[in-house]
Amino acid sequence: MPDQHQPTDRRATRLMIEGNVQGVGFRNWTQKLAGQLGLSGWVRNRRDGSVEILFCGTSEAIQSAIGRCRVGPRSAKVTELTATEEPFAEYQGFDILPGL
Repeated sequence: MPDQHQPTDRRATRLMIEGNVQGVGFRNWTQKLAGQLGLSGWVRNRRDGSVEILFCGTSEAIQSAIGRCRVGPRSAKVTELTATEEPFAEYQGFDILPGL
């Protein structure tokens, strides 16, 4: 019998976000957003100036996060967002990883 407390539509989505997205608080903003939406996963800066995010959680929460990431924090200027479905993985919390 499925656990009544665990949503059944859990999934994972990787985002690549380009534009003026480093040095503007994007990673901390993303970590706070994930907490508000009940998402787990991670965020990190990449050498090419983009930000990479892995959100794990319900479809509804991930769609909400994607919509908000299209804008980002106040000082960011998002020019491109690419979302790719990933195999679901269970993460404890939402981490800011070292850059790649």
